[in-house]
Amino acid sequence: MISLAELRKNYSLGSLDVADVDHDPFRQFNTWFQQAIDAQLPEPNAMTLATVDSRGRPSARIVLIKGVDERGFVFFTNYESRKGREINANPYASLLFHWIELERQVRIEGRVVKTSEADSDAYFASRPLGSRIGAWASNQSQVIESRSQLEVREREISLQYGDNPPRPPHWGGYRVVPDAIEFWQGRPSRLHDRLQFTRVDEGSPWQIARLSP
Repeated sequence: MISLAELRKNYSLGSLDVADVDHDPFRQFNTWFQQAIDAQLPEPNAMTLATVDSRGRPSARIVLIKGVDERGFVFFTNYESRKGREINANPYASLLFHWIELERQVRIEGRVVKTSEADSDAYFASRPLGSRIGAWASNQSQVIESRSQLEVREREISLQYGDNPPRPPHWGGYRVVPDAIEFWQGRPSRLHDRLQFTRVDEGSPWQIARLSP
């Protein structure tokens, strides 16, 4: 049996210094994201979303980023899901992109706000039909008796709305408005490069600091 303590990799693909990065963290993120796409990584848009409930208990799951600009990082979900309830109780979250093939991470922290209804409508309309029907069929995070119960609901929604289901009122977008963004590049001997961008509030200038690994 393999010892878990012996599983390790020495990172050596790159380095990261203040002189190497764009001083706008969103442009720097877009550069790294494009490099992840160009490297043909599997689902480079997948990110871990961590939230905290009203009792202070954290939970995390993988979601897909669907937009990024100077306002923040956007994803879409069911507002009544566990993540939606936790965001409602505590509107702060963290995101983590882990592009292991490039030996990189991006860590993002900030407050969470809903996107506009127009933005949610526009993205919902762009989704494949099955995904739009699924948004109606699934009471996300709720207990169900069986898979067949979900499939029956899916057929009912298909008959009800046909090829043009509207956006459910409980489904839409969230934007993580960051006050901290960290770029992490793996280095040998676990002496990784970590550059953290922080700002006091939205609109204030970003400050860059190197963190000890």
